Amino acid sequence: MPAYIAMLRGINVSGQKLVRMERLRESCAMLGFRSVETYVQSGNIVFLDAKKSPSNLSKSIGQAILRELGFEVPVVVRTSREMRDLIEGNPFLKESGVDQSKLYVTFLLEAAPKSALKNLERLSSEPDRFYIGRKEIYLYCPGGYGRTKLSNAAFEKALSVKATTRNWKTVNTLLEMASKL
Repeated sequence: MPAYIAMLRGINVSGQKLVRMERLRESCAMLGFRSVETYVQSGNIVFLDAKKSPSNLSKSIGQAILRELGFEVPVVVRTSREMRDLIEGNPFLKESGVDQSKLYVTFLLEAAPKSALKNLERLSSEPDRFYIGRKEIYLYCPGGYGRTKLSNAAFEKALSVKATTRNWKTVNTLLEMASKL
């Protein structure tokens, strides 16, 4: 049974869209997911389920949250294999002098249309840098993510695709948790 990683966007921020992790685990269990675990309060879930497409799982989780809590939340789902490939493919890891505590990954709900990728050129914001993957954007923000112009909102606007960002430690922890299921 494959392991999946789900990441919710914009919950438990400034008292908005409050979701208790216990309730989130219960909701996922009611969807039939097995070995459901959450990580920190920002809406990270790892679970096992029969082989399904990440987009179908994303829709199921999003619909459950809407039904049970009354608000919409974008949900990005990746297989543990996709997450492992994403980690191994981080181009910043090949550079010397990169502080891994300043690495982030912006996960796109779906691959951005090629026509929208040119919109990213105007987001250039030194010293912050990014590389575009298939359904993710690797970020290096030496001053920290809280100070960068390379936010979820900026990428969503440029690409017309919903997104959520996680720091490098969280990305690695989620894969580690999924690998143990």
